Order: sequence, then structure tokens, then C-alpha cells
Amino acid sequence: MSYNEMTIKDFIDVLSSKEPVPGGGGASALIASVGIALGNMVGSLTVGKKKYADVEDEIKELMAKSAVLMEKFQAQIDEDAKCFAPLAAAYSLPKETDEEKAKRAEVMASALRIASEAPLRIMETVCDAIDIVEEFAAKGSRLAVSDAGVAAIALRSALFGASLNVFINTKAMEDRALAEEFNNKANDMMNTYGKKAEEIFLSVKDAVS
Repeated sequence: MSYNEMTIKDFIDVLSSKEPVPGGGGASALIASVGIALGNMVGSLTVGKKKYADVEDEIKELMAKSAVLMEKFQAQIDEDAKCFAPLAAAYSLPKETDEEKAKRAEVMASALRIASEAPLRIMETVCDAIDIVEEFAAKGSRLAVSDAGVAAIALRSALFGASLNVFINTKAMEDRALAEEFNNKANDMMNTYGKKAEEIFLSVKDAVS
């Protein structure tokens, strides 16, 4: 059974246990799926309203993109767990002899890369979602604008959360050039899209206050 098919209670139960997966990456993907779903909710409450007829086609297009991202985030919950599994196994490999150490280092290098790439992909998807929510917040129903604000701050949390799963893995990499490449990607997304999500939230806060 995949994690995204679990009930909310079952997922929270396994998340709170000592099981290595799901962890922070999967939780970030889940939070992101909630965020983009809230954005789509704004669209659903906008379509069909005469007041917003001039932007209806744009809203429908945004909703179609949101639907794709909702499925993608849900798939990434399982993907993150799958990508972390080899790393969890690698940490348990023996390292007594030189041969064992060399084998472990080889396996660790591959596992760390895979385990870093999964949260990076979550972050990239979150950036796409923030762009969409920005449009929902600007053009969607004013009666649902608070939901766009919640969407933005949820996506920001997911972005920052996934980044920690990048950094904890790149810190252990022996290939420092690759580690810096991944770190730079993560930091760039945080700087650009973390700021954008915060700006969306603050604009919504001003609108509802």
C-alpha cells in the first residue's frame, strides 16, 4: 500500500513512529499537496461566478495545472520513501575491512545522491505550485483569498522542509562539488520562492485584515 493511499490517521501514526519512512521529505510533499489543493479550492470557488467571468479561462487553466501537481506531490510521498531506502540500508553495511569500507563508500555515494535528488524534485514542484497560487491569489474570488494565503504559507513550509532533507544528505557526501551543486539549487529556490510565498501571504493578510 502506498503512503498517499493511507488514511490521514494511518499516515500520521506511521510518521510519528520509529520507522525511517515516511520522514521529512514525504511530510513536505504532503504539506505541499495540501497547499496546492487549497489553491485549487480558490479556483473552484471562482469558476462560474459572473464577477470573475473575464478570468474564468485563466482560472480553469490554473486548476488543470493544479490537478497535475496534486498528483505529482502525492506520488512524491512514495518516491521520497523509495529513494531514502537505499541510504538507510547503506548505513548498516559493514566497514571493518578495507574492502568493506570501499564497498560501503561506493554504495553510500550513490545512495546519498539518490536521497538528495528526491527532495530537490519536491522543491522544484513546490516552486511551480507557488507560481500557480500567486495567480489564484491575484485573480481568484476575494471570498476565498484567505485560502490562497494558507496555500502560500503551506507551500513555503514544504519548500523549506524539503531543503533540510537535501542539506542533511549533501553534508555527508564525499563529492563536495556535487554537494555544492545540490546545495546551490536548494538555496536558490529557497531565496526566490520562499520570498515569493511570503509576499503572497503578506498580500493576503493585508487584504483580509
